[in-house]
Amino acid sequence: LLTSFLSQVGHEPLPPTIGRNVLGRKVLYLPGFFTYARHIVEVDGKRGLFRGLTPRLISSTLSTITRGSVKKAFPLEDMEHVSNKDDVKTSLRKVVRETSHEMMMQCVSRVVSHPLHVISMRCMVQFVGREVKYSGVFSAIGRIFKEEGILGFFVGLVPHVLGDVIFLWCCNLLAHFINTYAVDDNFSQASVIRSYTKFVMGIAVSMLTYPFLLVGDLMAVNNCGLRAGLPPYAPAFASWIHCWRYLSAQ
Repeated sequence: LLTSFLSQVGHEPLPPTIGRNVLGRKVLYLPGFFTYARHIVEVDGKRGLFRGLTPRLISSTLSTITRGSVKKAFPLEDMEHVSNKDDVKTSLRKVVRETSHEMMMQCVSRVVSHPLHVISMRCMVQFVGREVKYSGVFSAIGRIFKEEGILGFFVGLVPHVLGDVIFLWCCNLLAHFINTYAVDDNFSQASVIRSYTKFVMGIAVSMLTYPFLLVGDLMAVNNCGLRAGLPPYAPAFASWIHCWRYLSAQ
């Protein structure tokens, strides 16, 4: 996680290596995961690989608890399982209802857990400038509140929520239409294929929504007093839209 995030913010301390692509042409390759991880261990020790782990675990725990609480407070009414093409409208209505319910749970859990996500990102990105500004969860909460106020805990929230919403709807609707129109009920392995459709769609759609994740993470550390959130790594973005346009122009 640390290695991928440092690459996101543009921290490339190791020079690229020369290799050849499938066509035999010489190309430059950036260091891989293990090379980057070895560099972090050399600079920061093995503990350096676990920067930001505590707030990340708390964020995940809060997200899980919140989703469970919302699900209990607003239970989804059971609908009869429908898979026949003769019942496409009923089946689509079922998918829309389930996706809407899932979207509500995801949005609420994202809002609740996002402050810890921001702290986790900032703890990790301190590796770039060898800073110790965010040394613990409670001290980080106090510092962010003092310097940025309540809104400081929710920087980058909007692109993350948009990415979650787009991911859910695209993944569920694409899986529904593929299972309905592309998979024949007469095929002996139809049920097996349908069980994997949503998983495959999730991988494909994640590439579509990755820019939202990237923008959200960059906004979480942008202009927060850490070296990686300032030039030359990135300008001081006025908003996530400014960040999006900046990255699109690169």
